[in-house]
Amino acid sequence: MTSPIASDTDWLQPDWSAPASVRALCTTRNGGYSAPPYNSLNLGSHVGDKAADVLRNRTKLQERLAPARPVYLNQVHGTELVELGQYTPDDLAADGAYTCERGVACSIMVADCLPVLLCDTRGRMVGAVHAGWRGLAGVGGVGVLEEMHKRFMQEAPVQPNDSAIEVIAWLGPCIGPRAFEVGADVVQAFVQDCPDAEQHFLPQTKGKYLANLQGLARQKLAALGVIQVFGNDGADMWCTASNRSQFFSHRRDRISGRQLACIWLR
Repeated sequence: MTSPIASDTDWLQPDWSAPASVRALCTTRNGGYSAPPYNSLNLGSHVGDKAADVLRNRTKLQERLAPARPVYLNQVHGTELVELGQYTPDDLAADGAYTCERGVACSIMVADCLPVLLCDTRGRMVGAVHAGWRGLAGVGGVGVLEEMHKRFMQEAPVQPNDSAIEVIAWLGPCIGPRAFEVGADVVQAFVQDCPDAEQHFLPQTKGKYLANLQGLARQKLAALGVIQVFGNDGADMWCTASNRSQFFSHRRDRISGRQLACIWLR
């Protein structure tokens, strides 16, 4: 099994069937300027790193994305989404972003939570969500993925002769199913609305469980009719907690930088 890291870069290049008008990438912890424990490509300005180092790292990312501009969110582990435009500022409180405009990149910062990038198969709309367990579970079974899918169904541009809108997804690195220990409250947050979600929790001792975050996301996407899902399949190589040299992990290190997954229209 090969590494998710592309051979010609320190960053991940999604391998998926997105149309040519869609561009996407996911950074790792490598290739930046921050000193330990944020070494080296920390893109989070809220984790205690030197502001000047974060700015240098963000400038490096901006150069890679140009002419698109990444829009950084204030992520709060919820289900709110924001539509991006040319003048959307950084730091809006949301856990997902979408756009039909060129020149702006929907961007999600993570250090164990699951980044999900989405586009329609015509390449007219893109979106990104921050899927921690709270945002993924949501309320009443409606979480951040359901909210994003609804935006695609309502707002993706269509032409008179278009067929139904089809969405595809790419899952980035997150804490893996052998490392993500949770309590019974997390299990209940999912199974109360979807009993079949229980299959993604492995009982441990003392009332704890190992949770398969990407498995829960795939289950929810399948229920929404998103059948083309690429990227993270739960293998160890995708686990942020297990791969210290490649990924930041808040659960592993407590003091940690942030990697970023982003998607944009060219």
